[in-house]
Amino acid sequence: MDGRKSDTNEESAGYRSYVPSKRVIRIAFVLVLLVLSAPIASAYLQSGTEWSSARMENRTVPPANGVTVVTSDAYGGGRIGAYGPSGKTLYYNDSHDFYHDVDPSAKGENTVLYVASDDVSKSECDSSVKCRRSVVERLNLTTGKITRIWSDVRPSRGSSAIHDVDYLGNGKLLVAEINPPDGVYIVDTNTDNIEWYWRAEQNFSHASGGNFPRDWTHINNVQQLHDGRIAVSVRNQDQVIFLNRSTGMKSNWTLGADDRHETLFEQHNPDYINESNGGPALLVADSENNRAVEYQRSNGSWNRTWAWSDSKMQWPRDADRLPNGHTLITDSNGDRVLEVNKQNEIVWSMSFPGPYEAERLGTGDESTNGTSAKALGLEPHTAGSTTDGTSYVVAAMAEQAVHTGINLLPPRILHALLFVFPVWITPVSAIAALALAGVVVLWLLFELHWASYTLSFSLPVRLSRESSDTDSSDGNAER
Repeated sequence: MDGRKSDTNEESAGYRSYVPSKRVIRIAFVLVLLVLSAPIASAYLQSGTEWSSARMENRTVPPANGVTVVTSDAYGGGRIGAYGPSGKTLYYNDSHDFYHDVDPSAKGENTVLYVASDDVSKSECDSSVKCRRSVVERLNLTTGKITRIWSDVRPSRGSSAIHDVDYLGNGKLLVAEINPPDGVYIVDTNTDNIEWYWRAEQNFSHASGGNFPRDWTHINNVQQLHDGRIAVSVRNQDQVIFLNRSTGMKSNWTLGADDRHETLFEQHNPDYINESNGGPALLVADSENNRAVEYQRSNGSWNRTWAWSDSKMQWPRDADRLPNGHTLITDSNGDRVLEVNKQNEIVWSMSFPGPYEAERLGTGDESTNGTSAKALGLEPHTAGSTTDGTSYVVAAMAEQAVHTGINLLPPRILHALLFVFPVWITPVSAIAALALAGVVVLWLLFELHWASYTLSFSLPVRLSRESSDTDSSDGNAER
């Protein structure tokens, strides 16, 4: 009795807990979904639904020195384009499924050699799974003429397309073999004979890197150096290694180690800078660390001498040191190609969907004619600081806060999402899309709970009432 009076008094005094109605909860869900839809709609309206040569020509970019050639293997559609100093489209082609490496060709100043790939039928490689054809083609940007140099067809297992080759002359290619058996080889395209082969399993355990054998090492870059050694990017083992064709891997020259992510984290396109240009040094697109980074070789070890990133950088996959000391970078999930000067300022940038590699024609192959950061006296630059290390103004701090929130999502997950999402999705809108999907699932669970409560409990309750009324009536009759 006393307890019931106390409960009644508390309710009348305003202490009764508030339980929102279904209508209120549904309105709350709608409002949250509208808020989360805003960045998605904004990204869609700003970027459009597709990239084309016409759309990419209507851009505003500061002038650059020379023609820039860019490839892409992302967003379900590969493409290669050549752009003038102010961004005017000089050439565009998207006939292959994926485009990867692009290098200037000795056949002409407006000629390049690129690696591309296509998914083809099972019959192409006598396989139970689909096949993938990788090709090396020479392209004359002036005439548009394409000449097939070499092709390779095999079953498609993971990232099975060849990403990089180095042309050695006389029809010979140095190939980064991304497929099982992972390795590096030299093929004579005139005879299709393999002249030399190094297999990763000679020096790497199957327990290292990725899933063996499907995507174990993901060797994505190869470069023959001036002294005949071969530099190899073993992406999934977070290492750049050096090979001697006679004696094999030179372990004391390796940069990085498996899962030592503070050094390298699933890198792309490392460029070796010779001693004559201030090296030995390696300029690397440190992809999962969202930066371009350079290491200098000194006293038998590698020391980091320079790094560059900003708050927008998402999964860079190429960095070239130009002869003028600038660095050309592809920001794959940032959908841009940018040029950074010696003061770490962006002096040229261009929108491009998921750029893989970029070449500035007339400057040499990749970083061949570039100077090391140490010789140039470059200072590191990271997001949230200017070249003198002071903080940005309030607007930049706000932008940094947004991207700090983005970076709470593990890089591998965010970069994978951006790679498979439509091209117009930005990092902010990608996270909004994930949150939106989570809210929709939560709402459905609420609706299922309410439906379950109604179906499972309302009928027994009504039956109980009818039974209670009957019992009460019978009882009165007895009295």
